[in-house]
Amino acid sequence: MATSPALILGIDGRSGAGKSTLAAELATELRRHREVTVFHLEDIYPGWDGLAAGMASYVSDVLVPLRRGRNATWNTWDWAAGTPGAPSTLSAAPVVIIEGVGAGCAAARELLDALVWVEVADETRKTRALTRDGEVFAAHWDRWADQEETYLRADPVPEHAQVRLENRADGSAPGHTLRALKALPKFYTLLAPERAEAAARQPVHLSLPGSPDTAALFAALYANERHTVLLESSNLSFADPRQRNRFSIMAAADTDESAVLEHLQGTGTLHEGTATARIAGGFFDFLAKQWDTGSFLPAETELPFVPGWLGYLGYELKRETGGSDLRTDPAGPGAIPDAALIRPSQVVVLDHGSNTVHLLCSAGSDPGAFAARVRAALEALPGSAPEPPALAPAPRFAVRDNRPGYLAKVRAAQEQIRQGNSYEVCLTTSLHSARVACDPWENYLRLRAANPAPFAHYLRFGDMAAASTSPERFMSIGADGWMRAEPIKGTRPRGATPEADQALKAELASSPKDRAENIMIVDLLRNDLSHFADPATLSVSRLCAIETYATVHQMVSTIDARLLPGASRAEAIAAAFPAGSMTGAPKISTMEILDGLEDGRARGLYSGAVGYFSATGATDLSVVIRTLVMVREPEQDLWNLSLGVGGAITADSSPQEEWDEVRTKAFGVLSALGSVFPDASD
Repeated sequence: MATSPALILGIDGRSGAGKSTLAAELATELRRHREVTVFHLEDIYPGWDGLAAGMASYVSDVLVPLRRGRNATWNTWDWAAGTPGAPSTLSAAPVVIIEGVGAGCAAARELLDALVWVEVADETRKTRALTRDGEVFAAHWDRWADQEETYLRADPVPEHAQVRLENRADGSAPGHTLRALKALPKFYTLLAPERAEAAARQPVHLSLPGSPDTAALFAALYANERHTVLLESSNLSFADPRQRNRFSIMAAADTDESAVLEHLQGTGTLHEGTATARIAGGFFDFLAKQWDTGSFLPAETELPFVPGWLGYLGYELKRETGGSDLRTDPAGPGAIPDAALIRPSQVVVLDHGSNTVHLLCSAGSDPGAFAARVRAALEALPGSAPEPPALAPAPRFAVRDNRPGYLAKVRAAQEQIRQGNSYEVCLTTSLHSARVACDPWENYLRLRAANPAPFAHYLRFGDMAAASTSPERFMSIGADGWMRAEPIKGTRPRGATPEADQALKAELASSPKDRAENIMIVDLLRNDLSHFADPATLSVSRLCAIETYATVHQMVSTIDARLLPGASRAEAIAAAFPAGSMTGAPKISTMEILDGLEDGRARGLYSGAVGYFSATGATDLSVVIRTLVMVREPEQDLWNLSLGVGGAITADSSPQEEWDEVRTKAFGVLSALGSVFPDASD
């Protein structure tokens, strides 16, 4: 008796899509580590009118026995004679690949471990099919195509496929498909050898001398890409004892070796070249499997990032870390993903300390061509990115909560504190401007010029872009396992004169309320880090220090701890997410309070985190504040702008002062756009 296969993979698609070739090439690749058998449905169709009957026989005679651990037996169809041929038998192997029209039919799907749907333009399909099968198929093409159409009208097979492939027939299909399959939970254990091989490939590292303007270089290389990330230390003149300003990182998903992940309400969509995988399950589970493998590349350089993942984690991922999912604005066609990452094959890292441009290229990319492209860009760069002209007209923003409404919410938060349900509530609101004619990259340049910051970033994921001048680190983990969180709580505007500025700074430093807010969050983050830390290493190396930026003074603390040996880095991040400085304490009960106070509206990217997950195991994530989120109107070059703002509410907060703090925090972004805080008195 046969052994039940570890995995059965179906490959479906219309005739001429290249299913047979894909199955053969995929089997060859998989056979390097295990036995693979392939079944072709054309062996079981009973003639040119036999698609429906063939699918029924395939399920009953092939799939059901294989799934039960028995040999599959069927009569092979003799296409030349037009009659049943000799009996055939297929024994189960660790992997069975089944290809052909109907491989993913409804009756088969519950017996398959995964389904790949192959897509090709109709004209190309017919040419390929007739080239392969000649005049025999030509006489029956329309007859067979009608059966395929009937099958797919009744059964929307592509919608149920875990992987969809656009087959270019250029040799890329099996590699892209295998990369997509490796991300599926059912393939995680089986494809461990392939995953380990990919993880062990050292990137090519080239260095060029120079200290170009970061934004100018990004504009030359990536500003027009649809999936791109810039993590920039834009305040290089700031005296930074923590060296947060040493490196800037830029990359795009602009080659077939790149990947893009978008995660929305419990489902991930992973684009691997021409293959797209649909992955059920949580984002942090994906992160643990695809980044936190435990077999990181050795950190042989000081560079913070070796090609891994870059992007953002939105606040709504709280549903995976103890928060609820009570959003009243459902995720429609234009919804922003809860998280989005790119895995680039080529990365530029600027070391501002040594004035060096580092180029990192993953295996499979062309380092020579990449280096030539970067050199050409460097030679043609201006001294700095030209500052764009002011937006005209300046965007007019509306605030979600008017002043009386926000003050009422502050009092409601204080009532929750009085009842003992929270100690501190980080209440937020948002400002919006609809249908603005603007360029997202130019908006980033405006923000960057007005308010440089150590965690500035520009993101573009399709029709969503974000421009940020965040000063706050959420959490970092070094390749050596040391973790760090640096919460900000306490803000004052800059003064109009040096004397007024110094007075505001001194007021913040001595404010009992702001110190209390900060210390509450420090205690929360000490607890968050302690879940996966060696308790003997947990320390607060800075408490309530003051840092000064272009538009504000901030109170900042630093918590350090070392990750326990063997602990999951992805789980350590999840344990601290969202940032306590954006929720309050205790975190879970306070997030529930916030769901009600904020009317169940999704914060989206705001209050989440942006940064990188390096192949060395290092990660550095900033808190998404001081961030303009831009969503493009469908089919139009107009953008809907949003800006999240808020503050921490404690028992002794003044509602009016909390409203004033909202206005202060919005000032940096609004002023860069030439906008003003709307009149929200009513």
